[in-house]
Formats: sequence, structure tokens, C-alpha cells
Amino acid sequence: MREIHKPNIIFILIDDMGWRDLGCFGSSFYETPNIDKLASEGMVFTAAYAACPVCSPTRASILSGKYPATVGVTDWIDFGGNCHPCRGKLVDVPYLKQLPLSEKSLAKALLEGGYNTWHVGKWHLGGKPFYPENHGFIRNIGGCSWGHPHKGYFSPYGIETLKEGPDGEYLSDRLTDEAVDLIKTNDGKPFFLNLWHYTVHTPVQAKPEDVERFEKKAKEMGLDAMCPFVEGEYFLTEHKKSERVKRRVIQSDPVYAAMIYNLDENIGRLLRALEETGQTENTVIIFTSDNGGLSSAGRSPTCNSPLSEGKGWMYEGGVREPLIIKWPEVVKAGSTCDEPVTSPDFYPTILEIADLPLLPDQHVDGVSMLPLLKGANKLQREAIYWHYPHYGNQGGTPGSSVRMGDFKLIEFFEDGRLELYNLKEDIEEENNLADQMPELASKMHNMLIKWRESVEAKIPQPNPDFLGD
Repeated sequence: MREIHKPNIIFILIDDMGWRDLGCFGSSFYETPNIDKLASEGMVFTAAYAACPVCSPTRASILSGKYPATVGVTDWIDFGGNCHPCRGKLVDVPYLKQLPLSEKSLAKALLEGGYNTWHVGKWHLGGKPFYPENHGFIRNIGGCSWGHPHKGYFSPYGIETLKEGPDGEYLSDRLTDEAVDLIKTNDGKPFFLNLWHYTVHTPVQAKPEDVERFEKKAKEMGLDAMCPFVEGEYFLTEHKKSERVKRRVIQSDPVYAAMIYNLDENIGRLLRALEETGQTENTVIIFTSDNGGLSSAGRSPTCNSPLSEGKGWMYEGGVREPLIIKWPEVVKAGSTCDEPVTSPDFYPTILEIADLPLLPDQHVDGVSMLPLLKGANKLQREAIYWHYPHYGNQGGTPGSSVRMGDFKLIEFFEDGRLELYNLKEDIEEENNLADQMPELASKMHNMLIKWRESVEAKIPQPNPDFLGD
């Protein structure tokens, strides 16, 4: 009888990568041949969502199997407390600044199930008592309280959990070196590699030779490489009170493009390490992002069009993500899935991939994607939810939203405004149907209220010191 080996699992999480930041998701300026090849060998999800439009809550959601409002981490973790003042009509709500140790993380479950568990890269889920090694990872390389590389992408990095490399070493290269070394020196047990790159979060920095490549490309394409906000076919939107203001924008920043190009090269190196060690066929690879691309008022490095807005906003540009899953001999190569999925779903999905018992009391908000990976078209779920009761640094305002089928409803807490969109027909979220379809808007709003009550979501209250109009 043939011995059955549990598959290795590699979870690649990119920081701030937008839905359109890959060639296989429609970018004509960025170059991602290795990731595009990965997509051709697995399943591409066209409606995959981050649980929050900013990073820490999504990361907590992945590791806990819970929505951010359930686990209590609803905003990016600001240890200094200087970035959450009363910036508008509402008072910012309190939130946890760590992933609680009471949560049985996905890594803990896999460790108990016989896996080697490694974290490489960004963490941003609490201070030292809450680092990866306290959440079930037997190795932690580069994970700390930082949300971005404070000293930049070139060594010396100053990251306390990463030994300094030679001066000028590039961070994405180094993290990939560490991941490849773990793969090549593994003791034969199945492994869970949590590879969470700091790329492509600001500061936007890349190797000079790669920047030069895309400066030349931008010139050849007739793009303004230094100002992506130019006349073109794409546009973003922003709120100015209740009005929508259009700004024309394109993908053209050569430094950001160079960061993505380097990332893609490193994904290629990782895949080659699997081939060289004979582990390609027994390794599941998940590739996604923690929130939408940075595309806010002022100069932005990327463009999420046709999605509206970006990081920090409740619109699609803030939460819809690239997602690719490759599982040889299980997932059909070159397949596509249009069913909405969200961050809490990874926990039960990975347990089932590892043939480990589900933990329904832990991953209470997640639904396993396994049926989709095996060819099904739908999951047994009525809706998915978001709750972001904070002011985003990029201009977004506090709100909640729900997606049911093709429809998405957003409630903005400042003025109680409801916006309803048919995403199948209006992915740009331009045509608010709340007044045209009041019954559906009311139904979805009631669903949203009941869900918030069920998870005891905190709602921001009026700011008594607000002096605006």
C-alpha cells in the first residue's frame, strides 16, 4: 500500500498588493511571468477578498479563522497611538493591538498535526510576547511589531528578528533566501511556510537596474512615469462629503513596477527550490494580498482600476485581492473561480488540505474552500462581511459592508449613508442602487446590523469636539 504524505503548504502574503498588480490579473505595465505561470498551473479566484482594507486585521483573520470584528483586531496596529486621533465627526473605537494568545492560531493547529511551521517576513500582530514563536511557529525570521521596513528595503534593515546582511542587500531577496534555505534543509516532515513579504508596502524602493527597466518601458509606452494621475482610460473615485469625484489614473510608477518585478523573480526562485528538492508535486501554494493597493489622494504608486479606491476604503479597491491556489493533481490547472471568498476561509481550508480535524469553535467565520478547489461553483454561505470602524490614513471613513451574491451594500457611519451596488454589472461601484432597490437595500442593511450585533462589533460614536460642517 502506497504511503500517503501530507502536502507541504506555502502561504505567500504580499503587503498592499492590489487586485490589478499582476499580469495574470490584467496589468499591462507590471511584469510578473513567474506568478503568471503559477496562475496557469492552479486556480485563479476573481472575487477573493481581504477581511479588512488594512493589514493587521486581515493577518489576524487568516491566522484565527475569524472576522476582524470577531477577534477584536479591527485596524492596523499603531503602537505609538499617534495615528488614530479624532479626525472627523466620529470618535475612533478601541481595538486590540495584538493577536491574543487565547486564539489557537492556524500555525498551532498545524504544529499539533505534525507540521514544521515557519514564519518568514512581516508579522505586525503585536509586540514581543505575541511574536510568531508564541503563536505556534517553530521558526521566526523577520517577523516583529513593524508594519513596514522602517529603515528601508536595503540592508542594514534594523529588524530585530533578522540578522543583518551585507550593506545594500535587498530585503525581498533576503527573505526568499531564508525561505529557500528552510525548504532545502527540512527534516522530511511536512512543512507550513508562512512567507509574508514586506513588499510592496512603502517606502517604494527598488534596485536601480530594475527601476531603469521600467523607466524605459514607461517612456516607450508614452506614460508619465513620475505622475500616475494623468489623462487615461482608468479612473479612481473618492468621497468629498457625499459627492463622487473622478480622478484619472494609470499604472506607470517605475519604482513600484520594479518592486513587483523583483518580487516575481523571488517567487520564481522559491518555485525552483521546490523543483530542485523534488517537492513541487506535494506542495500546495497559496498566493494573495492583505488589502488593496495603495491608491489614495495625492501621488499613489499604483492603480486598482476598474475597482474604485484602494487601501483604507470600503470599496472594492480596498478589499478585493489577487488569489491563486495551486494544488497539483487536485486543483485543475488554468481554472477560474468566481465565487466570493474571504480571509477567514483559509483556516478551515488549510486544515482540510492537511487532512486535519476542523476546529469549528476556532474558525467560526471561515468556510472551507475545498469544494471550490475540487470544481464546485458555490459555497454554502449567504453573505460575507466587513467592519472597519476607523478613519483610514488614505481618506476612507468608518463603515461596514456586506456582499450577498452579486450585490454589495456599504453603510457609512458618519452620516448613515447606504450605497448598494451590483458588482456583476458595476464593478466600478459608480451606480448607487439604494434608492432604486429599497427593499434589497433594507434587507442587506438588516443583515449587516444583525451580523454586527452577533460579533459585538464596536460602533464609533459622535465626536463632541468636531467643528466641521
